[in-house]
Amino acid sequence: MTTPNSTPTPDPDINALLRALLADAQAVLGDEFVGMVVHGSLASGDFAPQRSDIDFLVVTRDELSPATLGALEAMHARITAGGMKWASVLEGSYIPQKALRRYDPPNLHHPALRVDGSFGVDGHGSEWIIQRSIIREKGIALAGPPPQTLIDPISPDELRRAAAGILFEWWEPQLADHSRLVSDEYQAYAILTMCRSLYTFHFGVVGSKPVAARWAQGELGQPWAGLIAKALAWGHGDTVIRLDDTLDLIRYTLAGARRRG
Repeated sequence: MTTPNSTPTPDPDINALLRALLADAQAVLGDEFVGMVVHGSLASGDFAPQRSDIDFLVVTRDELSPATLGALEAMHARITAGGMKWASVLEGSYIPQKALRRYDPPNLHHPALRVDGSFGVDGHGSEWIIQRSIIREKGIALAGPPPQTLIDPISPDELRRAAAGILFEWWEPQLADHSRLVSDEYQAYAILTMCRSLYTFHFGVVGSKPVAARWAQGELGQPWAGLIAKALAWGHGDTVIRLDDTLDLIRYTLAGARRRG
């Protein structure tokens, strides 16, 4: 077991929020609590205050009862309403340790705090192959065992298949329904996600969005390099991203996934 980590990030306000979340989750879960890990941009060192979420994972011993789920939902509502800085961008999942160890298609539905503050049981599809890799390699344990002991190694080909799966499951439908892509913020997210997918196809590893974007600028050249620069600059001034350009990059990335089979 690790000693509880009270300063997992350089930001004291984020650390205070994570300490409160950890204490509340342990109180609600009791013996069901195995560990808690911070992952995503905080773990990779690419946290951007203007657009990043605070991603966490709580590992449980078994599936949680309806009563415990209700208590967690109430707990998260209290935290969100409590006024702590960053509480509104918490996003996390509660996954039993057996289900966390490896990707198991019949067992993909687990409790989750969504970024909009709602709480419920959600599907954890191909994206969670990618997330498992990030958690295993870079996750910051707040309490409980090191992440490497909880998750089996994930091969480069598994990561490539997962990246393709995310494209077909989530992004291809948005070529027909653009409703999520109406904001520049979401378009910037889409562009950087395409860069990360292409990076994974090429190297067989998961790179952070900024690292993948800088690589893609050099690898792809124009016109994509200029579009990627706009995505990287989003939130730092007036940045206008054309929807047609974003859709073209999604199509380009999907075509790359298809070529890989």
